Amino acid sequence: MSSVPPAPNLLAFEAVARRRSFALAAAELHLTASAISHQVARLEEHLGVRLFERSAHGVRLSAAGDQYLMRVGGALAAIAAATEDLRQGVGNSLYVHSAPSFASLWLMPRLRGFAQACPDIALNLSAAHTPSDFALGQADIDIRYGVPAWGDLIVEPLFEERIVPLASPAFIKEHRLKRPEQLVELPLIQSNVSVVQWPDWFSAFTNHRAPDRFPVRFDRAQMSLDAATQGLGVALESTTIAGLHLLEGKLRPVFAREKGISVKAHFAVYPARHAKRPSVEAFLTWLHSQASLATRAARA
Repeated sequence: MSSVPPAPNLLAFEAVARRRSFALAAAELHLTASAISHQVARLEEHLGVRLFERSAHGVRLSAAGDQYLMRVGGALAAIAAATEDLRQGVGNSLYVHSAPSFASLWLMPRLRGFAQACPDIALNLSAAHTPSDFALGQADIDIRYGVPAWGDLIVEPLFEERIVPLASPAFIKEHRLKRPEQLVELPLIQSNVSVVQWPDWFSAFTNHRAPDRFPVRFDRAQMSLDAATQGLGVALESTTIAGLHLLEGKLRPVFAREKGISVKAHFAVYPARHAKRPSVEAFLTWLHSQASLATRAARA
């Protein structure tokens, strides 16, 4: 482990990167700004790269610093969580990482059921677009979105979901939407991370090309769905992830279910060495049971 930099250097780097300020990092770590600056300088010397760009306007991560933070920040968070668990006497913790929209729209409304079913498991949930790094101990299970290409990890699909145009009832009524071709002239909401894009849908159900420009774009499904509820346009999203929006009547499928594209895009991912952990087994059993219920509800 001779290549591992001294812990004070790493803690100083992470604090400055998170707070975007040497002074704020110094206050957090109960050191002087000068001491923090020296710690970061030693780390930069050790690594042979510049981690921060300093200017009269403040401090920001360099490209190398941003990449380093992605790895080091997660490792330090894992150490902090393990330490806190030990202090609190928590012996059965489960660390789940998830794609953000799945966590907020699908997982969170169901977590009370998991807590009731497994009261002895202390669940820690984090969410980000970037996958967790199992080598750094950041998570026991990662719920990922996209096309599977994750090496030697175990990958379990959660459900098949239907991607359809969704809009608010008022928007549908105002524009008298009945035919797919009508969407060519209407504002469409672009979800940049979706595995199904508007050109895919237009190619499948119309003889028209999708628009080249969109009035609004978002990097997660939740914002795309919220924009549609506010009447900003038509979103192309999963009826499974939009379940609460549909149940509450905030959104409706613009066309019949047949005008949708089915995909498997959400996966429970974990290393084989985690498979026999009791907390992992319990969570996966519960997760798949909830996925089956959601699939049946979406088809009803």
